[in-house]
Amino acid sequence: MYERYIKRILDFLIALVFLVVFCWLYAILAVLVRVKLGSPVIFKQERPGKNAKIFRLYKFRTMTDERDAEGNLLPDDVRLTKFGRMLRSTSLDELPEVFNMLKGDMSLIGPRPLLVSYLPLYSEEQAHRHDVRPGLTGLAQVNGRNSCSWEEKFAYDV
Repeated sequence: MYERYIKRILDFLIALVFLVVFCWLYAILAVLVRVKLGSPVIFKQERPGKNAKIFRLYKFRTMTDERDAEGNLLPDDVRLTKFGRMLRSTSLDELPEVFNMLKGDMSLIGPRPLLVSYLPLYSEEQAHRHDVRPGLTGLAQVNGRNSCSWEEKFAYDV
């Protein structure tokens, strides 16, 4: 009963309160992203959610749209600015994911949503990470985040 009804209501209420309390932070970050990195302010990317259903994830933009002479995007490490690195290292770029929580695509706690291109690479056991809604944070994040191996992350996620 908790997972089916109560968790979703709690996620929605927590996200709503968070947005109201921190609307000033969203406004400041949106202006800074617009000034330092350009438009659009919000980066959107498709990710697999519960039951591997694809949803659109929202984040603050952290890279420029710099291109070479042929019009191809430059490599990520060239386009990632100092400001973008700061947003990523503090996880402030992930604040717009609260809108995913309001929509019901994500939960506060659950496995972080990975790229769609990883779907065919999961073992049967690892695919169980999609039995629940992805989360803003999860066990892998609180147990080492980037210092964990992929195997450890998947073990925590499952």
